[in-house]
Amino acid sequence: MSGFFSYWLVASLALGIPLWRLLPRYGMSKYFAIMCIVPAVGIIMLWLIAFKDDLEGTGS
Repeated sequence: MSGFFSYWLVASLALGIPLWRLLPRYGMSKYFAIMCIVPAVGIIMLWLIAFKDDLEGTGS
């Protein structure tokens, strides 16, 4: 069980920390990064950011 917990912790941190910094740039609350406790949610959030049209505050 220890191996699973280690994987889960590393995956959560690897997704959560960058999302904490990126989400405000895309007009989303940085507190959504807390949902990266579930790594699958973090991956979905990365896909949402990747296909979002533009950055917050960049008038195109």
